Amino acid sequence: MLIVHHLNDSRSQRILWLLEEMGTPYEIKKYQRDRITNLAPPELKAVHPLGKSPIVTDGSEVLAESGMIIDVLARRYGSDLALDVASRLYPAYAHWLHFAEGSAMQPFLLSLYTSRLGEAAAPLQPRIASEIRNHLAYIEGQLAGKSYLVGDHLTGADIQMSFVGEIAKGQGALAQLPNIKHWLEGLHARPQWQKALEKGGPYRFA
Repeated sequence: MLIVHHLNDSRSQRILWLLEEMGTPYEIKKYQRDRITNLAPPELKAVHPLGKSPIVTDGSEVLAESGMIIDVLARRYGSDLALDVASRLYPAYAHWLHFAEGSAMQPFLLSLYTSRLGEAAAPLQPRIASEIRNHLAYIEGQLAGKSYLVGDHLTGADIQMSFVGEIAKGQGALAQLPNIKHWLEGLHARPQWQKALEKGGPYRFA
């Protein structure tokens, strides 16, 4: 049985959504962030040395990193959410799987961390803000006239990138990004996303 080690208000929400889309049975083991530090509890380190979520256990195998989890589970359990490597669309699919955490989330994280430095971070903020705008403008352009990032149906690329859209929404950025807004609203309207939200518990990025 697949077990999703689910941390509240975290990227593991998209793994619950993935499994709902696939219709694959799974269990949830819930963990709560520390109310003061907002960090994951030490119990997660007993599952994986990094102690971060998402983590999925499939029997004795431990899977970490969102993009890898999405791709491996979609392939392992027979879903069209993962594109065949021979497909002409595979490079785009792989691009978004890596872009989400490799590029798009980095300036958001830098903004979060440096905000705790007060005035000491002031010289960095214009550059960080510029990178956020640059990445969001890129995503906005790629979604022009489209409901999904790759092809004409939902794929793991959309699931992986959804967290980026949710972060942007939380920062009030989508008013100027109608394509991302339309795409994210379409994802959140899916019954499987709603079911995952119900199972996962309160999610402030919803």
